[in-house]
Amino acid sequence: MRQYEVMAIIDPDVDERQIQPIIDKYSKVITDAKGTVDATDIMGRRRLAYPINKKTDGIYVVFNISSEPAAVAEMDRLMTIDEQFMRTKVMRTDTKKVRPEISADRIEVPPERDPRTERGGGRRSRDDRR
Repeated sequence: MRQYEVMAIIDPDVDERQIQPIIDKYSKVITDAKGTVDATDIMGRRRLAYPINKKTDGIYVVFNISSEPAAVAEMDRLMTIDEQFMRTKVMRTDTKKVRPEISADRIEVPPERDPRTERGGGRRSRDDRR
């Protein structure tokens, strides 16, 4: 099982009483696939950075999920089809580091250089022009 964070923006026209049943509906997709919904955070109504579908507000919901990739893909697909969802973003949170940590012992600092004296990059005096 992998760890995921799913952020969804729900249409602001949806009534506040309908938010929890919507969340339960999509959490059930994960639990039916033998996954777990570790946490659900309803962040509430927020202003969007730019209009989406001519709307400037949205209700943000964040799911923390432990599940197989197919179940999360199905949940994302169903949310995309549902007109109550304006946007969804799925992020995998248990990814491995691409590079190992670099210790301070291995870092080489180049000697101090004067950029004016290298490759003619400095200013020339009037005497040097031709």
